[in-house]
Amino acid sequence: MDLLTKEKRSWNMSRIKGKDTKPEKTVRSILHKNGFRFRLNRKDLPGKPDIVLPKYKSVILVHGCFWHRHPRCKFAYNPKSRVRFWQKKFRENVERDNLVRKKLRKEGWKVIVVWECEIKNMEKLKNVLLKKINGVCL
Repeated sequence: MDLLTKEKRSWNMSRIKGKDTKPEKTVRSILHKNGFRFRLNRKDLPGKPDIVLPKYKSVILVHGCFWHRHPRCKFAYNPKSRVRFWQKKFRENVERDNLVRKKLRKEGWKVIVVWECEIKNMEKLKNVLLKKINGVCL
């Protein structure tokens, strides 16, 4: 059962950002420090990817573990109230994510997914990103 009133819960949910989140800023910072130039949220690409690296024909999707259902992640817990609503919401998010990745790959883009929980270890994240983008590991 939810401990907050419907109005308070609605207010909380309205404050959740869709762009310029801390994980996105962290990934962008790593890329910028390593000399990559990128574009943000290109509307002409399926799903408006968070980060687009045109030179490398790569996109980076920065996913929140809760919203995008990171498998086996402690942050992808299930709310206890409005269970059917949340199950449907999560299922639709995952289906949309799969469709977007498929469309991007079909258009020739390399798709890299970074999960919110992966930003905790910045050195490891940097190495993974560099390797996936251009095969370089520092």
